[in-house]
Amino acid sequence: MKFLIPFVGKTKESYLDAGIRDYAGRLGRFAEVDLPVLRERHGRKDADEVVKAAEAALLLEQAASAGFRVALDPGGKSSDSEELAGLLTQWERQGIGTVCFLIGGHLGLHRSVLDRAELALSLSRLTFTHEMTRLILLEQLYRACTIKAGHKYHK
Repeated sequence: MKFLIPFVGKTKESYLDAGIRDYAGRLGRFAEVDLPVLRERHGRKDADEVVKAAEAALLLEQAASAGFRVALDPGGKSSDSEELAGLLTQWERQGIGTVCFLIGGHLGLHRSVLDRAELALSLSRLTFTHEMTRLILLEQLYRACTIKAGHKYHK
C-alpha cells in the first residue's frame, strides 16, 4: 500500500518537520510514503474562500490518481488506533493501492475536498494546526501499521 499525503506549503516549525521526517521514515518500513509539498498559489490578501478553493484544486489534483481519498476534518469519523489499523487492512483487502490523506491549510479544507473524499476522518475533537496534524497523522499511521504487524509499539 502507498500513502500519499500532500502538504499545502512547507512545514515551517523545525521540530514538527523533524518529527514528520522521523515518522515518515518509520512508516516507510510498512508502506510507500509520498509527501509532496504543494506550492501555495494565492495572494496574501485573497478572501478565505478563495484561498481554500485554490488549495482544494492543488490537493484534488494530487489525489486524482489515488484509489481512496481520506479528508482529515474535525467533523469526520472518529476512530481509535485499532480501528484505523482495521481500516488499512480493509482497504488492502479491497485492492486499494494508494490512499491519499488530505489535510487543509491553516483555514481547513474547502467543501469540494470533503465532497470528493470517500471518507472524512477526525484525528481528535481537539483543534490542531495543520502542521501538527501532519505529524499526528503520520504517527497514527505508523501506530496502525505496527498493530497490523503485531508489534507492541501501540501498547
